[in-house]
Amino acid sequence: MILLERLIDMFIAIDIGNTHTVIAIYKNSSLLASLRLTSTLKQTEDTIFTHIQSLLRKTGINKKNIDGIGISSVVPNLTQVYTAIVKKYFHKKPMMVSASLNLGIKIHYDDPKSLGADRICNAIAGFSHYGGPLIIIDFGTATTYDVIASNGDYLGGVIAPGIETSAFSLHSRTAKLPQLAGTIPYLPDAVISSNTLSSMQTGIFLGAIDAALGMVNRIQKELHKHRSKKATVIATGGFSTFVAEQTKIIQHVEPMLVLDGIRLIYDRVKNIKKM
Repeated sequence: MILLERLIDMFIAIDIGNTHTVIAIYKNSSLLASLRLTSTLKQTEDTIFTHIQSLLRKTGINKKNIDGIGISSVVPNLTQVYTAIVKKYFHKKPMMVSASLNLGIKIHYDDPKSLGADRICNAIAGFSHYGGPLIIIDFGTATTYDVIASNGDYLGGVIAPGIETSAFSLHSRTAKLPQLAGTIPYLPDAVISSNTLSSMQTGIFLGAIDAALGMVNRIQKELHKHRSKKATVIATGGFSTFVAEQTKIIQHVEPMLVLDGIRLIYDRVKNIKKM
C-alpha cells in the first residue's frame, strides 16, 4: 500500500459507532481536538452542529477553513444525519469510508463491501503506523480482531461481543443479575468471588482479558502456518488501555486509530483525484 503526499490542511474526521460518535479536527496529521457524543437519533442536526461549532471555536478554526470531511459509520440512520449536517453547514460532500474506495489494499473478504468502515480505517491506520503483519483489536461495542498482512492487505478477522455489550446482555437477559453501573474496569483480588456483583465483574473483565489472550494466540498460530512472521498487536477502543495494562500480548495502544484512518484514506483519495 502506497501512502501519497498529503494535500489537506484542516480536516474533520467523524467516527460514528454504535455507542458513541467521535468527532476530531486535524491540521494535516496533527490532531487538534476531539469530542465524544452519544450515538443517538434523539439529537437534532442543529444540536449536533452546535457541539461541532464549539469544537471549532476551541481550536480557533472557522468552518470556512475546513478543507474536507470524512465519515466512518456503522450506523446507517446516523450516516444520513451527519451527511446532512456536513452539506447544510459546511456546504461539502463528505467522503464516506467504504471498500469501494481506492484504498491501496486488497480486502480478502467474501464480500468486501460488507466489511465495516471502522475496521477498514483501523487496518489503514495501523499499517501506516507499524507496517505488517498486524492484529488490531478494537474494544468497542463489539470486540473485533482484524488481521493485516505484511503488504497491508486485509486478511480477515473475528467479531465477538464487547465488554459493555456483555455486561448489558447479562443484566437484561436475567431476572436477578444487577446492571454494572458505567461498566468501570475492575480487577478482583481473587478469581473465586463471594458475591454476585463481584462474580459478574470477574467474569466480564477477566473473561475479556483471557478471551483476547486466547484469540491472539490462535491467530498468531494460524499466521505461522502460512509462514507469516509474528504479528504486532495493536489495541484501540474504549477498553484498550485497561486490557493492555493486564496482558503482555498488546504492544501498542492507539485510541484514535479509526479517526486517523479516516484522515489517511481521505488523503489518498484526494491525491488520486489530483493525479
